[in-house]
Amino acid sequence: MQPFGRARRLLRITTVFISHGLDEFVANLHLFRLYAYVLRLAPWRWRQTRAPRGERLRLALEELGPIFIKFGQMLSTRPDLVPEDIVGELSRLQDQVPPFPGEQAVALIEAAYGMSLAQAFRSFDTTPVASASVAQVHFAILHDGTEVAVKVLRPGIDVILKRDLALLQTLAQLAVRYWPDARRLRPLEVVKEYEKIVYDEMDLAHEAANASQLRTNFEGSALLYVPRVFWDYTRRSVMVMERITGVPISNREALIANGVDLRKLAHNGVEIFFTQAFRDGFFHADMHPGNIFVSFTGQYRAVDFGIMGTLSADDKYYLAENILGFLNRDYRSIAEAHVRAGWVPKSTRVDELEGAIRTVCEPIFAKPIKDISFGRLLMNLFQTARRFNMEVQPQLVLLQKTLFNIEGLGRRLYPDLDLWITAKPFLERWMREQLGPHAVWNALRKEYPNWIHVLPEIPRYLGATLKQAKDGELSVRGRSDEIEHLAQDMRVRHRRIMIGLFGGMLFAIGLGIFGVTHPQFVGRYLDVIEIGVGVPGFALLAWSLLDLGRRPQ
Repeated sequence: MQPFGRARRLLRITTVFISHGLDEFVANLHLFRLYAYVLRLAPWRWRQTRAPRGERLRLALEELGPIFIKFGQMLSTRPDLVPEDIVGELSRLQDQVPPFPGEQAVALIEAAYGMSLAQAFRSFDTTPVASASVAQVHFAILHDGTEVAVKVLRPGIDVILKRDLALLQTLAQLAVRYWPDARRLRPLEVVKEYEKIVYDEMDLAHEAANASQLRTNFEGSALLYVPRVFWDYTRRSVMVMERITGVPISNREALIANGVDLRKLAHNGVEIFFTQAFRDGFFHADMHPGNIFVSFTGQYRAVDFGIMGTLSADDKYYLAENILGFLNRDYRSIAEAHVRAGWVPKSTRVDELEGAIRTVCEPIFAKPIKDISFGRLLMNLFQTARRFNMEVQPQLVLLQKTLFNIEGLGRRLYPDLDLWITAKPFLERWMREQLGPHAVWNALRKEYPNWIHVLPEIPRYLGATLKQAKDGELSVRGRSDEIEHLAQDMRVRHRRIMIGLFGGMLFAIGLGIFGVTHPQFVGRYLDVIEIGVGVPGFALLAWSLLDLGRRPQ
């Protein structure tokens, strides 16, 4: 963006912030401060009623457009950076914008395919059925009669994205320069993380790959159905998936009218989440009501796979340890899990961390079990651990945000939802599977392809090693300083022993030859010779023993 255009856009941002009463944000950044003071004098602001700051910020971001809406949504998943009152409001941001004309969608599709629309589809509805900040969706029918949903990127979204990302980077730089709290909140790192998320969403082929993987994970499942991807029709700017039918999960009345068991549906949603997170380590991280439909048999049907979360094997194990530790009120195990996972420094005193966790968790047990929030529990645990220099774990923050969505969704369906009924048996079973014979067998099966190449070579390697040992050619090289010092010590002691033995041997030989050649002298002075030889020999032996116990320099 040219400097003049950027300055004009910054003026626009300042105007929007001031119009929503967000003067403190502008003043803290020193962003057009004089301009802000002038706007404060506007007569229409003298009797303006001020809503909570979180609500004012949400409205300002919605007015600034899609990229800022998505940025606000991302900030709503970072309670480690944003105050709680603002997090709650930002989570209400709606990613809904007016659709662009269907004719433009047709032109974009034809450009991506390099063919006419009639060659690709039997029919295509130019009226979009859904519209968001990055793309919109149209229904179509393939030539074989398959009904599909076609997702198309917005025209010019690349230009808008680059422009607004450049502005966010400018704002972050200004924050670092002028805002005292900015270094703690790391705005530049936050913008960089957001940039990666948005660019992933801009690649519809990436989203299609996410959907394909999730479909494979739940192939044949009665709990969750993921639509099929038509790869021959998928490009970076266009994605074609199977069209699914069902009732929006937000339409509670329609679900009841179709005879869906809401209690079972709510618990199934929790089980789907834990299965994705702990069994697969790959979970749908954007499970808000607009992305979930329900079949007439009560099966979940998901769409929009642009944002997915991943957990490593270690993440899954330690996270399960944390949750089970809480369920069993074993705060020591929670503290130890944080240290073992490396989430807090190894030097952290476990007893101090245990006490801090107990202070956070014990008041929660005063509530009815059904009112306890897993998401809030994790947030409190992470906030407590940050006092002990815990680094932010992006994958865990995304998990926490998804868990908030699942809880909210489940309790809207069934207000008495008890997550513990589903979660505790699932996690206990999962932990047993990770530590039992089944886990060992799975590990062996996983490593089998690697071992199958190594096993035939073992006899040859073993034979070569034994031959080297037999021929005296086998040597072990140590790289450690301690090993090198030990080797030097052994060399010095060996040299001293050999010198002592050699000297003693020469002395004994010389004495023997002297006795043979001078028998009269030996017979006359035998006592003197015995004392003369014995005393030095004893002294040499004593010195050798003492010297062997002394560390050489």
